[in-house]
Amino acid sequence: MEAVEKHKRGYKKTKLGLIPESWSIKQLKDLGYVLSGLTYKPNDIDNNGVLVLRSSNVNERQIIFEDNVFVDVNEGGFNPVRKGDILICVRNGSKSLIGKNAKINEQAEGMAFGAFMGVYRSVHNDYLFHLFDTDYYYREIHRNLGATINSINGSNLKKFYFPLPEASEQKVIAKCLNTWDKAIQDISKLIGCKRLQKKGLMQQLLSGKKRLKGFNDEWTTWTYQELFKKVSRPVAWDDNEIYDLISVRRRSGGLFHRDSLKGEKILTKSLFTAKTGDFLMSKMQILHGASGLVTEEFNNMKISGSYIAVIPQNKGTLIMEYLNWYSQTPYFYHQTYRSSYGVHIEKMTFNFKLFKKEEIELPGIEEQQAIVDVLNAAQKEIDLLIQKRDQLKEQKKGLMQKLLTGKKRLNIK
Repeated sequence: MEAVEKHKRGYKKTKLGLIPESWSIKQLKDLGYVLSGLTYKPNDIDNNGVLVLRSSNVNERQIIFEDNVFVDVNEGGFNPVRKGDILICVRNGSKSLIGKNAKINEQAEGMAFGAFMGVYRSVHNDYLFHLFDTDYYYREIHRNLGATINSINGSNLKKFYFPLPEASEQKVIAKCLNTWDKAIQDISKLIGCKRLQKKGLMQQLLSGKKRLKGFNDEWTTWTYQELFKKVSRPVAWDDNEIYDLISVRRRSGGLFHRDSLKGEKILTKSLFTAKTGDFLMSKMQILHGASGLVTEEFNNMKISGSYIAVIPQNKGTLIMEYLNWYSQTPYFYHQTYRSSYGVHIEKMTFNFKLFKKEEIELPGIEEQQAIVDVLNAAQKEIDLLIQKRDQLKEQKKGLMQKLLTGKKRLNIK
């Protein structure tokens, strides 16, 4: 397909800007219809029932089945989804999730969907699905959001309007963009496989069930108290100083720079300096995986008093990168849970003194380093694939901006 350069002639001015003269502005109500989801009660949940698609079943514009709810409902008591339908989050506690969507595939066909979701059904969905990932779409979402609750209703959705080419051009554009989607999905699947492989390596190597070539020595049992010690570097406060603040994500998500603030803007005047090689543990979130290693990128940044920083008692006994990998295992999560107290899992507090009594089996320092090298290599491979996928997404986004606005045309042959 050969691209045809945009010329001013052949375009017309509309409320959505310049579009080709052969295109028209259409509302969704003119192109299809909206279906409402199933309302159910907690006592309707039944593992032998019908799977009800919810917001958690939509990830990166694809249907996933990792957090499923099944409901006991009679046939005819719900609207089953069809292949090609677009599933849309229409109500959620988080405003940022309103409008997220995915196209129903063969695997999801016939399932129900919850009352906080909506389904848009149209013969134009192959094309509209791409429009539902543009500024046009999210501008409509923002314009129609409820004033007091994070929601859009079916009536609002039907009023959304978009620039639309004739059916033959829709088909050509959708086919072009679907090619990009297929490439992105293929890389995503490969990333998923590599992550599973890495998870298997971690389980085998960090438990000693699998040994790397050349290592046969017995592992040694240590308490954490014997391996590392707490370190504290209080900041000499200056209201005029700008402090780079870091936090640690849950689920072993690593560190991130959360803000840079002048001292006078920080309410609690108590910060501590983190150094490369420190291992940080959140007092409130450690049992949810909020721990991680300070890398060079975050050296000398500041942490609040809600974090514990530790360093090795003896660098000849423990490599902190090894501890960082070990902290991502289910057993480490369990150890932090056993060392926490509280009546609700989201409000439990970490008892560091108790945790220090927990034990870990460690290989020698050379085997630790070899294991770290293998796992780092596996992670690097994943990171490169993610980078490649992100580049494809950006390229597709630029192409969408041109094709879905008519700025670039494709020959229809």
